[in-house]
Amino acid sequence: MAWIDTHAVFDADVFTAPVIGIASTRGDHDSGFHHHHRGQLLYTRQGSTRITLAQQLCLLPPSRAAWTPPGVSHRAVMQQSVDYRSLYLDRELCQSLPQQVCVIEVSPLLRAVLEPMALAGFDTDWQQGKFAHLLGLCLGEICEAAQQPMLLPLTQDKRLRTLLLTPEQLPPELQVLEQRIGASRRTIARIFQRETGLSYQQWRQQWRLMRAMELLATGRNLSYCAYELGFASDSAFIAFFKAMSGSTPAR
Repeated sequence: MAWIDTHAVFDADVFTAPVIGIASTRGDHDSGFHHHHRGQLLYTRQGSTRITLAQQLCLLPPSRAAWTPPGVSHRAVMQQSVDYRSLYLDRELCQSLPQQVCVIEVSPLLRAVLEPMALAGFDTDWQQGKFAHLLGLCLGEICEAAQQPMLLPLTQDKRLRTLLLTPEQLPPELQVLEQRIGASRRTIARIFQRETGLSYQQWRQQWRLMRAMELLATGRNLSYCAYELGFASDSAFIAFFKAMSGSTPAR
């Protein structure tokens, strides 16, 4: 079975099979920036994974999957204990799949299909029998899956990028940001609109939502999340979360 040592460095590109699956549980882990010649579907069954791209920040909460096309440089950071399944698909199989990084909902069918695929041997024949059917179902489910708003565009401005990309540090209010980087409110607004398509306030709110999901996924309670994200009360945090995501933090 394709269970992977949690301390091993795994390279799916050394194999020749069209599909390589792994099942693993990792503690705190930082992959560093890297890329694959294959596309990767990463499904977190438990825990949270933060994926940093050249121009985007991606959060992968529990029960969701991230699709990364071949050749895309990325860095995955897993916090505490993350139980995940990962499929690496060769370039031919990737042609019908999304051509950009996305986070997708994992349907009950896709979840059921991923388990035997992740546990399949590296010498599995994917062209006939049960595994050919599983592969076909998997590709279809990825294409039809609803995409989730778990991607945050990043500014390329060095002053802003250095200040705002500390994972655990709440981005400051706009007036504080002005003072820290020595730029006017109008300049900051122009940079964010041009490079992210969002106002700074919209960007900060999306950052707070993604960080809230990350904290909740690693076992933090409501009061801790509210305090860390700058809310005056638990109820204010719950109202924010529901307005942004359409769901309650508990759910």
